[in-house]
Amino acid sequence: MSTTTERPQPPGDNECCEGGCSPCVWDRYYDEMRDWQAEQAALKAKEAAEKDQDETAQ
Repeated sequence: MSTTTERPQPPGDNECCEGGCSPCVWDRYYDEMRDWQAEQAALKAKEAAEKDQDETAQ
């Protein structure tokens, strides 16, 4: 499966100050991860549809 973006990396050990920031670096990470997962699912569905279409054409 091809990816257009790399998987987001979690914040480093010292990036979160645990001060209750809004948004926290973890909030941003989880948002980016959710977007990345949705993108990966869409790519996988597209590739499956293309494979089905190729098999049907044969």
